[in-house]
Amino acid sequence: MATSTQTRPELSRDLGVSHASAVVVGTIIGSGVFLVPAEMMQAVGSAKLVYLAWIVGGLLSFFGALTYAELGAMKPQAGGEYVYVRDGYGPLAGFLYAWTWFVIAKPASIASVTIAIVRILGNFSAFYFFSHNVIDHPFAITFGQLFAILVTVLISFLNYIGIKRAGEFQLVFTLLKVGMILAIVAIGFSYAAGSWSHFGGSYDGAEGGIAGFMAALVAALWAYDGWNDLNMVAGEIRQPERNIPIALIAGVAVVAALYMLVNAAVQFVLPAAAVAATPRPASDAIALVLGPVGASIVSIGMAISMLVTLNGTIMSGARVPFAMARDRYFFSAMAEVHAKFHTPSVAIIVQAILAILLLLLGGSFRQLFSLAIFSEWLFYMIASSTVFVFRRRDPNASRPYRVWGYPIVPALFVLASAVLLYYTFTDNLRNSALGSLVILSGVPVFYFFARLRKQRAAYPLSQN
Repeated sequence: MATSTQTRPELSRDLGVSHASAVVVGTIIGSGVFLVPAEMMQAVGSAKLVYLAWIVGGLLSFFGALTYAELGAMKPQAGGEYVYVRDGYGPLAGFLYAWTWFVIAKPASIASVTIAIVRILGNFSAFYFFSHNVIDHPFAITFGQLFAILVTVLISFLNYIGIKRAGEFQLVFTLLKVGMILAIVAIGFSYAAGSWSHFGGSYDGAEGGIAGFMAALVAALWAYDGWNDLNMVAGEIRQPERNIPIALIAGVAVVAALYMLVNAAVQFVLPAAAVAATPRPASDAIALVLGPVGASIVSIGMAISMLVTLNGTIMSGARVPFAMARDRYFFSAMAEVHAKFHTPSVAIIVQAILAILLLLLGGSFRQLFSLAIFSEWLFYMIASSTVFVFRRRDPNASRPYRVWGYPIVPALFVLASAVLLYYTFTDNLRNSALGSLVILSGVPVFYFFARLRKQRAAYPLSQN
């Protein structure tokens, strides 16, 4: 009887450097750049200090990207951070990372992004019905929730039918997003009543001090967040040893430049006090230049930004439970690769179901997402610190890219992560403590699957 040495379908390396760069840029730029300038001004009270927070946040994110570039080029496997934590600190630590991301972080991210899209579109009169209920009993569901679910299903389906299709979508709409941002910047600087003196202005009601600057820095880092998602799809990137570093470094640099330009355009149009007083500084700035149509342009830009962010989030999120299942530490079905599309199809479906459940809960998912903020910075710190573990443990291992400025650059990112971890924990003790409990709840789950893994050791699965 004829036998096959490899009949199991595997993920396809269909993402080129342009797709990978679009994952970085497109996933990072969401609604944050349009909204957080107000929060930052309220925190520091100075246009110059707002800029300093953007610069420091950009540098720290760049240091993190440089660190992840070495890790991604060295270990170009699906799952990214899960792989680094697993190999650096053992399977339990890797599982707790993946457990937290699978149970809360990624589904809540998907839910929050789709709800943001609904809120943005709800500003247009054509979508007035989003706030109306479709059903009232046994619990209320609005048209907006149904639309958010539909968007989740459609983008999940796009990722289901092939990483190349999802990558092309990411590339095209990221280019469109960048074009709209540059148009918004140009419109802002065309304002006849704008003034460069605004850059020296201040807001008297700010929190100020170290606490204020840290609050502004956290807001900036939230806007920069998402560059790590590329490493999660490393198993589907062509020439990962070359393309991952290029995409991470170039992507974060492009985002930082765009953020500086948007912030400059907003401050050119609005004085510091006006920036602090509005929840939508970019919309208000462009509305001053073009009237109501200006605010609509920004809203459309925000909706496109969120849609591209959603695609990157769904794309990256499914690879974490997939990698964990390939290690036999999770349900075996999650390790399946679609025979035709070569995607982690079951993981994508389960991720979508979890996100939809959060969407049906209405506002409850926001609390769940806040629980993940603490764990996010915890695992940033842990994952980036593995570069020191691998350098010491495997000094002669193949490293297609070595982080520039080692050990200072990765050490600064680890230190910054630790400081922000402390700040996040103390700023919201309740949610941070609950987030810690969510992480620890994965310990018995890990040992359950570890026991099953031993029982099935005679039937190993191929590793991705």
